[in-house]
Amino acid sequence: MNPAVRLVLPVAALAALLPNSAMIRAQNLDRANQYAGVASAPMAPPTIGYADMTDLILDAPVIADATIRSASRLKGADAASVPPGWARFYVEADVTALVRGAGGIPPRIGYLVDVAPDTNGDLPRLKKARVLVFARPVPGTPGQIQLVARDAQLPWTPGNDARVRQIARDLVAADAPPVITGIGNAFHVPGALPGEGETQVFLTTANGAPVSLSVLRRPGEQPRWAVALSEIVDEAAAPPARDTLLWYRLACGLPHMLPARSTASLAPSDATLAQEDYRFVLDALGPCGRRRGGDTRPLSGGDAPM
Repeated sequence: MNPAVRLVLPVAALAALLPNSAMIRAQNLDRANQYAGVASAPMAPPTIGYADMTDLILDAPVIADATIRSASRLKGADAASVPPGWARFYVEADVTALVRGAGGIPPRIGYLVDVAPDTNGDLPRLKKARVLVFARPVPGTPGQIQLVARDAQLPWTPGNDARVRQIARDLVAADAPPVITGIGNAFHVPGALPGEGETQVFLTTANGAPVSLSVLRRPGEQPRWAVALSEIVDEAAAPPARDTLLWYRLACGLPHMLPARSTASLAPSDATLAQEDYRFVLDALGPCGRRRGGDTRPLSGGDAPM
């Protein structure tokens, strides 16, 4: 029997048609559907932004470089949640390299993916496509994975591959910047001259590691700011480069303003200057740049850890 036929029939109808080994695979598909709540992944553009890429990597216990061996379109009940105009496929792919996956995965994997038509209304050709998948294992079904988000299948490109591997390494490095969980106290000390002063903002982190922001203003000079990852603010400290993990932690994790409690001990004029200096830091960092779900920087309090 044509193996593609089994994938477009309701699972209940497969029992009388398939040998035992094929029936097991059909049951795995049915079980994978149960875990497919976020497993709708259109083929993404060749590149995505740093923040979007990092979000995917953080969510995915398994990241694989794979080549699609077969792609069979699903219909009816097996594609009930597909967005209008899209199509769902059951994909089998051969793993070229495992970028992340502590427990490993089989050399051949299966998963569900939804794809959108191109501008001409044609569905992309999946067979033989080389992709990067961001997924989690499906419990109890070796070889089956579930994409972690609807856009968690990316085309393999040298740029995507290099960025994924670099971010994955940075996240597990011994000196990786910690997850920002909020804002602690902020202080402003006026200088001896008009327009002179220094603001320091202490951040809270998931592991308790110290992180602070400092802004130095001198008359006739552009303000300078830096981030410190220790108790001591080094004179050589500098702002983080864009599209680095430290930049991501700050640009995507800091709230839009200092919470009132952070400046409660300051005189009103100093609290105002501290807020201005904090805004200067945010402007210098620039937007987080998320496109997958919008910029989810919290409005206050820093409650969204990044």
